[in-house]
Amino acid sequence: MLSNPLIATVLVLSLIALGEWLSIVSRARIPMLLTAMVGFLVLTWTGIFPKDILEVSQFAALGAILIGPAIVHMGTMIPFSLVKSQYKAVLIALGGVIVSGILILLIVPLIFDYPTAVAGVGPVSGGIIALLVTSEKLKELGLTSIVIIPALVVAFQGVVGMPLAMHFMKKYAGVIQGQIDDGSFVSMAGESMETEEAKVVQKKKSPLRTSAVLKLFFVFAGAAIGVALGTVTPIHYTLWCLLIGIVGLKLGVFESSELERANSFTITMIGIIFVVIGSMAGVTPGQVIENLPAIITILAIGSIGISIGGYLTAKLVKWHPYKGMPVALTALFGFPGDYILCEEVSRSCARDEKEEKVIFNELLAPMVIGGFTTVTVASVVIAGILIKTL
Repeated sequence: MLSNPLIATVLVLSLIALGEWLSIVSRARIPMLLTAMVGFLVLTWTGIFPKDILEVSQFAALGAILIGPAIVHMGTMIPFSLVKSQYKAVLIALGGVIVSGILILLIVPLIFDYPTAVAGVGPVSGGIIALLVTSEKLKELGLTSIVIIPALVVAFQGVVGMPLAMHFMKKYAGVIQGQIDDGSFVSMAGESMETEEAKVVQKKKSPLRTSAVLKLFFVFAGAAIGVALGTVTPIHYTLWCLLIGIVGLKLGVFESSELERANSFTITMIGIIFVVIGSMAGVTPGQVIENLPAIITILAIGSIGISIGGYLTAKLVKWHPYKGMPVALTALFGFPGDYILCEEVSRSCARDEKEEKVIFNELLAPMVIGGFTTVTVASVVIAGILIKTL
């Protein structure tokens, strides 16, 4: 029965649905992605889920294809005028990973050894690409006993990072609400809430732009171009996809929130969440227990370092710490966690739909750009440099 793709898909989807329900009833205190990832681990470890359930489902394979289109869509949610103001998010994200890396390299070798520290630095400040860079070099050097460390750091960093980032994001949502109440709120675009409400742009749409199928085609075509550019340039395809979305919105190729307009975003996000859950599939209880002390040490020092770096850099660039620290913490989860947390926080904290949109828009751009700075760029550079010192 479990060999049926539809049944396997429903079983994994039930974890995502449970996480969504818990997030709603707990007012986002329990992140949906955290519930899904931990639940998947427990069910596979106990044998309730077969180890190949994601392969049987085939939905994760679809999710892997949808990553590019989802990132193009995210680009269409960030006006070009807003990108220019996000250099502070880049600085905060870099400040977090630099302080984190310094602390890990100073403290971890005193407890374990230098290779263990290097094995954790890149992955703790990023994701899959940094993991691959680090793991390949460790295998090449014959350090197979610690290859599991970067994998487990990547697997569990979201468990630490998401609740921590959500805590600060909810605090900042309260700050936004206070500013809205006293009339002092000004968006990142430099507009008051009243100005945003009054600014309604009427555009005549051609029949071609009202077709959901054509909207979907344009997004997928943009993603395909991004992937192609990623293969022929040293720039990762995700950055190309984000840039294509931002520039395409500016040029009128895309509309704002294009996948939502094509009624396709929810299924896209679910497919990508399947991919994220799949990153936990190879982790065994024995591997966790054996390397647990090093994993806990690296994650603890890394999280503290990222938070300190984010706080100090936020103060330096004159951002509220509650706004800056989650941006730095995106290093621990990246996409789609950054987007999902923005949704959960705005939904749980807002007092009405209008306020929900304001909070979401205020959180999204710095979180997304911070996540790409750390996970896609900084972590790969850091891992590539440090691994050569072994």
